[in-house]
Amino acid sequence: MSAPNILNVTSITGKSFYLALSDTNATELISNPASSDKVIKINMIQIANVDPALGCNVTVDYHDAASIGGTPYSLVANLNVPAKASIVALDKNTSLYLEEDRSISVTAETSDHLEVIISYEEIS
Repeated sequence: MSAPNILNVTSITGKSFYLALSDTNATELISNPASSDKVIKINMIQIANVDPALGCNVTVDYHDAASIGGTPYSLVANLNVPAKASIVALDKNTSLYLEEDRSISVTAETSDHLEVIISYEEIS
C-alpha cells in the first residue's frame, strides 16, 4: 500500500458524487481501495436536510480501511441539520487526503431526510 508522490503527479481528475440516505445505516460515501495507486483529496462534503419540518442528526466518519471497514473516526458526530437547511461538513479550508485502504461513511438519524454531495480530486 502506497500513495503517489503528489509532487510528481501524472493525473488529477476532479469529481463529484451525490447520494440520498434512504436508511439509518452507515453508508459509504467514498472509498479508496488498497493498491489503487491514487490518493483522493476531499474538497467538500455538504449535507442537506430535504424534510420540510423535521431536523435530522448526521454523523460523518473516516474509516481506517476501505469499504467503511476498520475503525471509524468521527469527522462530524451527531450534528443536527435543521429542516430545509444544509451544513458543510468539510470544505477546502479543512480538506483531507484519503490514502489507499481508507474510506468515509455518512449516517443519518432518520431515513429519507438527508442528501449528501462530495467534491474530490483523484490524484495519481
